[in-house]
Amino acid sequence: MEIEKSPIGWASQQSDANQRMRDGGGSPGLARAEQLAGKSGREILDAMMSGELPYPPMNETMNMTLLEVGDGRAVFQGIPLLQHYNPLGTVHGGWFATLLDSALGCAVQTALPAGRSYTTAELSINIVRPASQKTGPLRAVDKVVHVGRQMATAEARVEDEKGRLYAHATTTCFVFGV
Repeated sequence: MEIEKSPIGWASQQSDANQRMRDGGGSPGLARAEQLAGKSGREILDAMMSGELPYPPMNETMNMTLLEVGDGRAVFQGIPLLQHYNPLGTVHGGWFATLLDSALGCAVQTALPAGRSYTTAELSINIVRPASQKTGPLRAVDKVVHVGRQMATAEARVEDEKGRLYAHATTTCFVFGV
């Protein structure tokens, strides 16, 4: 699914994506093994975005949504809220880490055939600009660098609607059979 250039803002795109999942029957939860059987990583993510499969409950807690997947890439968007603040009054680094880890992992997942899965083995993040509720939507766009039989790597950037960089990250994922 590709996000088209649109005159509507990023917040509306996130709201529309969430509504599309709900309209398709999607809700937070865990997919059952029989729902995943025979599906490639990309097919699983497409089914999640259409509402055919449940989406991770954490997405609601973190106010983030999977907007787009392609071969070796994924786009996640989040809108920071007060509940994501650290004691110093800015968005907690863990919020950035979750947004980036989700996008990076899903990019790797798009490259996996049926019967293969992944888990994060290493995540390296650089936050270069603080965020707050006033920041608005932030988007993690990434791409796979390498997918092998046992390891995969990917890189991502978090930017706002004006293209300002907030964070960048790399990951190494352990790939295994399920």
